[in-house]
Amino acid sequence: MINTSDFLRYNRQMAMEEVGILGQTKIKQARVLVIGAGGLGCPVALYLAASGVGTLGIVDFDTIEIHNLHRQILYHEKDVNRYKTTVATERLKTVNPHITIRTHNEKLTAENIASILINYDYIVDGSDNFSTRYLVNDSCVHLSKTLIYGSILGFEGQLAVFNHQGSKDLRALFPAAPDPKLVPNCSLNGVLGTFTGIIGTMMAHETLKVILDLPHLNNELLLIDTKNWIWSKLRF
Repeated sequence: MINTSDFLRYNRQMAMEEVGILGQTKIKQARVLVIGAGGLGCPVALYLAASGVGTLGIVDFDTIEIHNLHRQILYHEKDVNRYKTTVATERLKTVNPHITIRTHNEKLTAENIASILINYDYIVDGSDNFSTRYLVNDSCVHLSKTLIYGSILGFEGQLAVFNHQGSKDLRALFPAAPDPKLVPNCSLNGVLGTFTGIIGTMMAHETLKVILDLPHLNNELLLIDTKNWIWSKLRF
C-alpha cells in the first residue's frame, strides 16, 4: 500500500515507532469528513491532507467573506465571495495532490446527513453552532461513527473524542443543547486567529491518534484556557 512516493513524502512521520509503514497505511486508508471549513476546519483539513489521509471530505455551504481571512488560513483576499469548499479543495490539492478530496457544498440537515456521513470512518466537527453539533453527534451515534469534537470561545477551547469503540457521546456530557439565544458566539465576542489554529491543529492531531490506535481522549473533555495557559480534563 505504501509506495516509494509515499515513503519520500512521509518518511519523517513514518520514522516514529508509533507510525511506521503500518500506521501510514492506516492513515492512507482512512476516510475523514471535516464538518465546517472555517476557523477550525481549515487547520484540521490542512494538516490531515499534509499527513496523507487518503480520503478527505469537507462539508460547508458558505462563501468566503473578508472577515474570515484573519483566521481561516486556506483563503486569500482574492477568494472573497467564492465557495469555501471550492477554494479549500484547490489549496489542499497544492498541499497534497495524492489524496482524494470530496466536497459537500450543502448545509447539513436531518434529511441529508446520514447519506453524507455513511461514506466516512471518522467525523471531525468544526461547526460553530449547537444545532449542527447535536445533529452531527446524534447521527454519529446512529451510524456508529467516531466523532472528534472541538469548540472555541474567546480564549477557551474544548476537545473530545465521542462514540469511539463504545465510548460516550456528547449527550452524556451535555444532555441537551442550550437555547441559542443564550449562547455567546465568535461573531459577537470575537476570536484571535491564532487560537483557531491551536484548537484546529489539536483536533487534527487527535484524529491521527485515533486512526493510529494510539492513546487518545476517552470519556474525557479537554479544557484549554489559552489566556492563562491552564489545561484540565473533565471525565464523564
